[in-house]
Amino acid sequence: MLTKSTPFFSTKDFNPEWYIVDATDKILGRLATEIANILRGKNKANFSPQADCGDYVIVINAEKIKLTGNKLQDKLYSRHSGYIGSLKTNTAEQILEKKPEFIIEHAVKGMLPKNKLSNEIIGKLKVFAGPAHPHGSQKPKEILN
Repeated sequence: MLTKSTPFFSTKDFNPEWYIVDATDKILGRLATEIANILRGKNKANFSPQADCGDYVIVINAEKIKLTGNKLQDKLYSRHSGYIGSLKTNTAEQILEKKPEFIIEHAVKGMLPKNKLSNEIIGKLKVFAGPAHPHGSQKPKEILN
């Protein structure tokens, strides 16, 4: 009797590629889901949920991202230091002016699984506010036109 087992892949079985995404006039949530799938490796045929099999993603022009509806004024980003009365909140518009990279990083991180592997996966995301980036030597492929 022949028995076939399911092949399980480990991190050493993968050669990560580099992709570049231009965020100009893209909707935040739709862009973040595509980026999360590439970072996690779900776009590959040999996806393994227990292994880091994803690729690197470079996002340029993060300052030109779009939010639909009234989210620029209504969406709040909060942080708390742990001390009483120290809750700080900023709108998406304020964050977009100061640190536009944070909005994309925050959205993508929220779409990744909450486990030990997610810290490795989010490390493969490189976000830049403008069109310049220092990763030209990796020869990234352009995707998500």
